Amino acid sequence: MTKQAFNIRYAMTLFGISVACLASTAHAVSSAEFYTAKSYQYGRFEARIQFAAGDGVVSSFFLWKDGSEVAGTFWNELDFEKLGADCHLETNAYYGNPAVVHSAKATSTADLCGGFHTYTYEWTPEYIAWLIDGVEIRRETGAAATAYSENATKGMQLRFNIWPGDASFGGNFSAAILPVYEYINWVQYSSYANGAFTLAWREDFNATTVPTGWSTGNWGSPKNLSKHNAANVSFVGGYAVLSLTADDALGATGATPNDLGDTGTPTFGGAGGATSVGGANTAGGMSSGVTTTPGIAGSSNSAPAPTTSDDGGCSITGTRVKPAASALLWLGLGVGAILRGRKRAMLTKPSKENA
Repeated sequence: MTKQAFNIRYAMTLFGISVACLASTAHAVSSAEFYTAKSYQYGRFEARIQFAAGDGVVSSFFLWKDGSEVAGTFWNELDFEKLGADCHLETNAYYGNPAVVHSAKATSTADLCGGFHTYTYEWTPEYIAWLIDGVEIRRETGAAATAYSENATKGMQLRFNIWPGDASFGGNFSAAILPVYEYINWVQYSSYANGAFTLAWREDFNATTVPTGWSTGNWGSPKNLSKHNAANVSFVGGYAVLSLTADDALGATGATPNDLGDTGTPTFGGAGGATSVGGANTAGGMSSGVTTTPGIAGSSNSAPAPTTSDDGGCSITGTRVKPAASALLWLGLGVGAILRGRKRAMLTKPSKENA
């Protein structure tokens, strides 16, 4: 705890206020989502990715029918999602009206958060398959394939995101681990016709700006524990970098992927025993651009930002503060903010050598 924070806490205690400080500093969390503006129906959707490490960090590559979250709409979503401190992978076929998630955990001998792997969806009228480094780990046919062929007739977007989960989905998140990053080396799409896949386009992220045909998210993440920020989608050295950060430390500063190249094909176990789960907030990349409907998983661009502040993470309880005490309290908080602002300005002021 800083000296200023201690003085404020002491002053508040004098006025009969109980202060519970969770940490020496607390900030809102900013996440990222990155996606194709265009939707594509049937084909092979591929990306070479290093998922983000960290308990409670959800890091994903998913296909999404735009507007799925709108009330009364048939939901269509397919997921690769990294979850938990052990960096395990789940695949989801999330569809229906109301939506139901069909999840399966994939086993792997590879470190999915410590190196790059190629993640692939094959979507045809007859089947949907998930592959890692060319090894098929899950296949859905029958009713599942029909749910997409009949209801996602305008196609699905390729989407990537990173966001904080919780004990119900993703793990036990702590902002102390930030920043963490998801790296995307390349993305490509191959169309499907007459039983064959044909490469249609590939994006290698060689520029330093958002490529043509791609967009960034600016709405609340699925658990509303963060808000997506365009500044957390960066392009560095041929990689797209999705960052999960404190909201006053946006961007991919210092981000370095552990790219050792393709060093062989690891062993991946089958998805085995897919389970179906109904209800909200149980799955997925879960992207949306409108207010989430209760009972349906998803995020919202109208959701309020997390109610955190740069006050040392303190929650305040106790007697109502009298006007004079309130004035003193806010004066102390204002002084603390000014001092912090001056400190940050000094830290970011260019040196004479760089002037």
